Amino acid sequence: MTRHSAKAPQFFLTSPAPCPYLEGQFERKVFTHLVGEKASEMNDLLTLGGFRRSQNIAYRPACESCRACVSVRILADEFQPTRSMKRISRRNGDLIGTEYTAEPSSEQYSLFRRYLDARHSGGGMSDMTVLDYAMMVEDTHVKSKVIEYRRRGPDSFVTGRGEGPLIAVALSDMMSDGYSMVYSFFDPAEEHRSLGTFMILDHIERARRQGLAHVYLGYWVEGSRKMDYKIRFQPQEHLTGNGWERQEP
Repeated sequence: MTRHSAKAPQFFLTSPAPCPYLEGQFERKVFTHLVGEKASEMNDLLTLGGFRRSQNIAYRPACESCRACVSVRILADEFQPTRSMKRISRRNGDLIGTEYTAEPSSEQYSLFRRYLDARHSGGGMSDMTVLDYAMMVEDTHVKSKVIEYRRRGPDSFVTGRGEGPLIAVALSDMMSDGYSMVYSFFDPAEEHRSLGTFMILDHIERARRQGLAHVYLGYWVEGSRKMDYKIRFQPQEHLTGNGWERQEP
């Protein structure tokens, strides 16, 4: 087995493949392995450089003819919710998110499966098995958390935890300067709650409480409707050729 040093990681380049966001474009990615004792430190550095994590792989776009993918992070302390975001927060005031070590469960996978079948049927993740899901959650050498959202119960004011069925889940990395949201999913029967937006709002609040500066949302792709939601969380910074720069709507 090849050993990868955290101080001198080896980088690899994928072959071109059809872009999932922009029709007619082809994507390539540069990637490296996040392993060993320094994996969290390396993940911090690479995330600051525009990389994303998937299991024990850190990757970023390296497309030959397109630069549409832009790394985005929210400035948590300065964030101001819109009126619609405030309504979403009130609508979900009956939910509590509890952080756990990144460990999969059968209840999580059942919810994940319902979410994929309802929202992403035929997509790249649609054939993920329970083992695939377990690997997505626990195959990591960095500090990751699973946040489970459930309804408030009669004992929640004592335990600080929700009760009853699982409503939503977020898999996030804990970084030195904030949260990096890796993946989230929710009960499709609760779509009226706008749970995707709610979980981002909850991460912003968690970052604030812990004195962390940022919430990383991954890539925003101008011209891709499925990415439009990311630009609504202002103020935010985009990674440019000059480093992280404040974006003006």
